[in-house]
Amino acid sequence: MDVSLSQIMSVLAVAMIVALVARRVNLPYTVGLVVVGVVLALSKVDFGLHLTRDFIFDLILPPLLFEAAITLSWPQLRRNIVPILVLSTFGTIMSAGVVAWGTAWLLGWPASSALVFGALIAATDPVAVIAMFKENKVKGRLRLLVESESLFNDAAAAVLFVIALAWSQSAENARTGIEMIGAMVLIIAGGIAIGALCGGAALIVAWRSSEHLILAVLTMVAAYGSFLIAEYFHASGVLATVTAGLMMANFHLLRGKSFLSPRGREFILGIWDFAAFLANSVVFFLIGVAVAAMPFRFYGTALLISVVVVLLGRALTVYPLSFLFLRSRWTISLREQHILWWGGLRGALALALALSMPPTLPLRDEIVVVTFGVVAFSIVVQGLTMPLLLRRLGFLPN
Repeated sequence: MDVSLSQIMSVLAVAMIVALVARRVNLPYTVGLVVVGVVLALSKVDFGLHLTRDFIFDLILPPLLFEAAITLSWPQLRRNIVPILVLSTFGTIMSAGVVAWGTAWLLGWPASSALVFGALIAATDPVAVIAMFKENKVKGRLRLLVESESLFNDAAAAVLFVIALAWSQSAENARTGIEMIGAMVLIIAGGIAIGALCGGAALIVAWRSSEHLILAVLTMVAAYGSFLIAEYFHASGVLATVTAGLMMANFHLLRGKSFLSPRGREFILGIWDFAAFLANSVVFFLIGVAVAAMPFRFYGTALLISVVVVLLGRALTVYPLSFLFLRSRWTISLREQHILWWGGLRGALALALALSMPPTLPLRDEIVVVTFGVVAFSIVVQGLTMPLLLRRLGFLPN
């Protein structure tokens, strides 16, 4: 991954201009970045910076995930953990199944390609979802449900992606089945264990210091270190970073005393809010640049069908699973279900998985193009209409 400082500064300069203009015209910032990225790319302006799997995983995801995790309240998360886990596990599996079946039946894709696409597009993306809710200043249980699900369902999608990819490349089904179980345990348990170790080590060091700058660096090391170590051992980097963030943010619940003073916490949260803003600025702009280069005209039918199937898969996940909690203390209202459905955005995570597919996978190029198209629709159309839906349902003032 060859990224120069001048390239990043050029992208950030454009992103800041877009941010200022977007606020004046009441346009969602993320949508504005994607649109400007498309326009500049079509104008043949080249910033020399492009989306790759390593760029997304190594630079973009860790700060966004860690920032989201350290702002989560464990007591609130624990009170809603049952519906969150059900939506992020069974929901991801159901959504992947619907998408795989739909693309295989309607587009005639081979089963291996359909399953891989269903797995990589099944999870709602934490990057896109968190950015959307921040922009719209949504708080409370609704934001907790949507953001937490998007953080945790990545693990399920990663497992499904590994399984689908392994199945598509191997004819030894019995051996592959054993490897799938091992991969599942490693991805989930390994990610949580590595995140806990990194978060615990950072806490031990932090307890001996009261310097805000040192503590900020420790959180940075914990965020990136847990992610990169987990990915090195083929575990879930997302789960590792989220676990480390939750530990560092909620450690006072175990010890009765936080390692951060109120002023120190405000300082570190401010730094991570800034880091997340920079990461969002870069990734959404580059999504627009990448979308402009996609040959959508050759795959128009596939793209249209895929968008419909992905939305259908999300609907058949949210509404039936939410019905299970109708008469319990975890009831999810119909208004909240509508937001969970339409707010299930896809983003950088799906692109990273699509870009990591091997060249030997049947229809690989078509899957990459369709994935970029679904992500673009998700960010622009769903992101643009989300404020209207939130106001219509009473979650935002008119």
